[in-house]
Amino acid sequence: MKRIISAILVLTFAILACQLPGLTPLSQPTPSPAVQAVPTLRVQSETTIPLDGSLEVLYQNVLPGVVAIGTDNGSLGSGFVFDNEGHVVTNQHVIEGAGTVEVSFASGYKAYGTVIGSDADADVAVIKVDAPTEQIHPLNIGNSDLLNVGQPVVAIGNPFGLSGTMTLGIISGLGRTQPAHQAPGGGGFFSTADIIQTDAAINPGNSGGPLFNLNGEVVGINQSIRTESFNQVTGNAVNSGVGFSVSINLVKRVVPVLIRDGEYKYPYLGITSSSDLSLNEIEALGLNTYTGAYVLDVASGGPADKAGIRAGTTPTRLQGLNAGGDLIVAFDGKPISTFDQLLSYLIVNKSPGDTVVLTVLRDGQTVDVTITLGERP
Repeated sequence: MKRIISAILVLTFAILACQLPGLTPLSQPTPSPAVQAVPTLRVQSETTIPLDGSLEVLYQNVLPGVVAIGTDNGSLGSGFVFDNEGHVVTNQHVIEGAGTVEVSFASGYKAYGTVIGSDADADVAVIKVDAPTEQIHPLNIGNSDLLNVGQPVVAIGNPFGLSGTMTLGIISGLGRTQPAHQAPGGGGFFSTADIIQTDAAINPGNSGGPLFNLNGEVVGINQSIRTESFNQVTGNAVNSGVGFSVSINLVKRVVPVLIRDGEYKYPYLGITSSSDLSLNEIEALGLNTYTGAYVLDVASGGPADKAGIRAGTTPTRLQGLNAGGDLIVAFDGKPISTFDQLLSYLIVNKSPGDTVVLTVLRDGQTVDVTITLGERP
């Protein structure tokens, strides 16, 4: 059944873009040039900055908190100052395999950094930098749940080693999902969710840099682009206007734990569902609704299995598609329209050991099923 794209339902956070055809990580494998000194005027605003030239004010306000990152293995990326203790956030793929990490501030100041925690599935890493207080400018952190498609956003980073580059675009999509870095084994794959899609120009070297709303608040970490075009000389991906960022609400959940423990534990539900069902598949399943997450399979012994969630077992006219499974229509009382929406709610709000309630349509009846989330195997 070609249209069904199944994914084991777990809490995961981001994809190493090099694992998918057409998805390219944004770290740039060339040495970083010197970062030029720039104005460091910081302007605080309680209201959205209008698109009337005041983007200059936004830039001056946030740039002191944006950094360029270089490593001894040739990787070049971006990052931003997270707190007053000198923690810098970037993508995991920027610092992967590095022995030495160099952080360059917008003022021109440079310092070595120590990686204190990282997560490949989230594609998030935390670097500790010992720098003078005057160099530490934490950025304001936003709320990615408040984003809307069409909303203007700004990316600032280090594309192709061009430090302090600012680009403008919009939110193109929300709640995207992609296969995660780690696979469960035995077929299938884990999924990451709550990914922001943007057409703000991001390119190799932008990895780990901040995506801002027009209040100057960080709403995402720029991570990858989808493209089928590559520079024939350098091999670098060519921006196609389809970029992806890790939502800041995921980052706010993961980073404090990485600072404290060096790793992050993921909750595990243990079902296989589909990101989309065709009309033909919906008719074959005999569903009376087009919304929800249909359960294709349940992992034996997993939390969903123990709670009694049902997968389809009755063959249909479509090979590999079985009817009779639960259709998840709500999660903790919140309506669920798609599997992607279910994943996004799960990963932003839940942890191993939490008790959740899935509302399912089963045999024409609405049933609430209480599940205690496990830890991802």
